[in-house]
Amino acid sequence: MKELELKYGCNPNQKPARIYMADGSDLPVTVMNGRPGYINLLDALNGWQLVSELKRATGKPAAASFKHVSPAGAAIGLPLSDVEAKIYWVADMGDLTPLASAYARARGADRMSSFGDFISLSDVCDECTAKLIHREVSDGVIAPGYTKEALELLKTKKKGNYCVLQINPDYTPAPVEHKQVFGVTFEQGRNNVEIGPAMFTNIVTKNKDLPQNVIDDMAIAMITLKYTQSNSVCYVKGGQAIGIGAGQQSRIHCTRLAGGKADHWWLRQSPQVLNLPFREDCRRVDKDNAIDLYLGEEYEDVLADGKWQAIFTEQPKVFTRQEQKEWLAKNTDVVLGSDAFFPFGDNIERAFRSGVKYVAEPGGSVRDDHVIAAADSHNMVMCFTGLRLFHH
Repeated sequence: MKELELKYGCNPNQKPARIYMADGSDLPVTVMNGRPGYINLLDALNGWQLVSELKRATGKPAAASFKHVSPAGAAIGLPLSDVEAKIYWVADMGDLTPLASAYARARGADRMSSFGDFISLSDVCDECTAKLIHREVSDGVIAPGYTKEALELLKTKKKGNYCVLQINPDYTPAPVEHKQVFGVTFEQGRNNVEIGPAMFTNIVTKNKDLPQNVIDDMAIAMITLKYTQSNSVCYVKGGQAIGIGAGQQSRIHCTRLAGGKADHWWLRQSPQVLNLPFREDCRRVDKDNAIDLYLGEEYEDVLADGKWQAIFTEQPKVFTRQEQKEWLAKNTDVVLGSDAFFPFGDNIERAFRSGVKYVAEPGGSVRDDHVIAAADSHNMVMCFTGLRLFHH
């Protein structure tokens, strides 16, 4: 296939729309089922680059959950704890394959943002992963292949219209890329830098203890940021992104946004949330929405009389700010990555409140000494990567 006609572009009024190879060669993607949209393909091609790089960097299967050309979640295929399986709503699925575990983590970290996502998988999609995808609300999936059982199952999703794309894993894009804005053509070298352990050797803090699992988490953070709309920061723990802040004009706002998501991920593992008395007929998506409200300032929207009865079998107690603060203090050893330097130490102070112990950022600010001092005040380990990762 040399070109693919699309229904429309970003919006229904933007016609005509298509994808094609400027040199006349075949497209690197094959439509196995359904009809992808313009934004679907942007998510798919960015997501595939992310997961394939994660696989090369860590040696483990990887998955990403994309929404509006930024990842809502990204993870590698490590086993889930019992608590993680419960908060990701997969405890009823038994043992997961490494690839299914990767997607459960990628989808589960920020389920509100991942609703209606486009999925990217680094490896051939197996039946276990397809079963997980089949029960979630998503627009489509891209992978280098599918087992027969997995493809047959995915083809039944969305009344047979679910978008299934197969990427040629051997495809290598041209080293120079182009795009048009307002009729003007932009040209730049493709960002083909490989992120790996060598990037994290310039440790600028007094504490220089960097375990191997943290190096993997730093790689996950920086590879995720490489495909996240800037400004962006990423909190990572245990092989998965737990908070991604994308597209903010101010870096501290980005750090706060991502930190809030990381806090939400940790609060979902508290006894107050794990023991919420949901009604048996409450759907997963309704549980996600209820938990989001329960943990926020609008908790009365689910706890007030006349409200809670639709979701719970009994009225839960308020999860107070003080109780939440005490639980959040138990989250430790979190990694924070930034796509550009931190201009002020306030980013470090905010990150510390979300359990950050390790930081990877390019360095190069005129206030680097203040940022390093802030990290030293909390006994953090901070690496200067020397590499900016803006993505637009």
